[in-house]
Amino acid sequence: MNKKIIFMSVALCFTHFLWAQTPQLLKVRKHFEDNQHAIINEFVSFLSIPNIAGDSPNIRKNAEFIMSAMSKRGIQNVQLLFPTSTKAVPAVYGEVITPGATQTIIFYAHYDGQPVIPAQWAKGLSPFTPVLTSESLEKGGSIINFPTTTPYDLQNRIYARSASDDKAGVMAIINAYDALVKSGLKPNVNIKFFFEGEEERGSDFLHEILQNYSSLLKSDLWIICDGPVHQSGLKQVVFGVRGDAHVDITVYGSKRPLHSGHYGNWAPSPPMMLAKLLASMKDENGKVTIKGFYDDVIPLTEAEKKALTLVPPVDVQMKKELGFPEQEMKGMSLAEAINLPSLNINGFQSGGVGKNASNVITISATAVLDLRLVAGNDYQKQQQKVIEHIKAQGYYVIDREPTDEERSRYAKIAKVTLSSGYNAQKTQMDLPIAQKVIAAVQSTTNEQVVLIPTAGGSLPLYVFEKYLNAKTISVPIANHDNNQHAENENIRLLNFRNGIETFAALMMMK
Repeated sequence: MNKKIIFMSVALCFTHFLWAQTPQLLKVRKHFEDNQHAIINEFVSFLSIPNIAGDSPNIRKNAEFIMSAMSKRGIQNVQLLFPTSTKAVPAVYGEVITPGATQTIIFYAHYDGQPVIPAQWAKGLSPFTPVLTSESLEKGGSIINFPTTTPYDLQNRIYARSASDDKAGVMAIINAYDALVKSGLKPNVNIKFFFEGEEERGSDFLHEILQNYSSLLKSDLWIICDGPVHQSGLKQVVFGVRGDAHVDITVYGSKRPLHSGHYGNWAPSPPMMLAKLLASMKDENGKVTIKGFYDDVIPLTEAEKKALTLVPPVDVQMKKELGFPEQEMKGMSLAEAINLPSLNINGFQSGGVGKNASNVITISATAVLDLRLVAGNDYQKQQQKVIEHIKAQGYYVIDREPTDEERSRYAKIAKVTLSSGYNAQKTQMDLPIAQKVIAAVQSTTNEQVVLIPTAGGSLPLYVFEKYLNAKTISVPIANHDNNQHAENENIRLLNFRNGIETFAALMMMK
């Protein structure tokens, strides 16, 4: 196994040396250089359309924008794919049938985005008014004008919601195909495009689209563009994603707010109760203490363990960058930690803080838990384990507001609301088509591509496997410090250009 991996690594590096000197990559890069203003202007226009998941009118505007961009590039059979239950969240589809091709690759990205709180964005930034900066704002970058004639500095960044997650992926895929056509190059595979509109809401209706259009969506592989390159800056190929599910918990005290002086030490304090409950879910070393939380985990294969040993260590770099000295799970690297299921508190809400603080004992406290899952976990079972833990702490668990009778009978009441979720998914690293993907990505860089068994983030990729029996591999392009899901989201232009080159190479893989 070791000799085989070493041989493959050497072979891939040698392949790159040959390919990088051929006209193909140079033509794709020249196309970007010659058309960079038009490409980036179109990207900026796309980013200017609000795309919050659930905002149906604007979601449709985004879909129409993508359809127009695809049609003007000659992509065929462009259409909206609707689920059965709603017309609000279509996927955008298109295809290019290559004469003589024996394999079909579907390229996936999503065009919806996370909610925004504009007040949290840096001065001069607004989520849907894209701006250009000289470099990262965290590193002292400043807002500059978009050039009209002079070339872009590829260290510049565009700040806007979905700049990295995931409109950069949509535009990189479309522009990769355009670069091939405009450069006189030809794909070696049949290409299908699939751009989802509800990923940030949990892809609740994606399975209906896959079922409704199963014949249209037949393929040999789905290539997923979402998320960042490795923290080292190296390109990466990712063979799995974690699943995701949420648990909302509300605990109760008095039926009305109370003066903390008159009733402190006597009336129950919901935020204190909830803090203790949450603290009972993890130990000092970051291990989740909920019974059976890790029991279902499928162990890593030998190939996956070997791949992890080859991942460049970034723990020291990331601790310095993020400003903390010690990881939560003691003695475990970042690469190892994301291969385990996790429990995170996404938010905690009760009384006011800062200028909104008041001397009050609140009536309730609420927290939202984020459960990330790995292969072997079932999201509903994982949620149920949390409920059983809450019960074990003495709580009466309900799924609605408590009645007066329940309040008088139970000292500790927790309302638990479960969201829909999805399980983790993995593709074997040693499949022949997986090796072709690795070789294609490696062909675009002088540096060794990082191979990751499972990404830390989540995507609903298990539904492709469940409903289409499809294989998926992720090829992310965004810079690792892109602030996705948060304020000040951004994309570095070098990553955007590199993404176009990467997808062009994948479209030409044999």
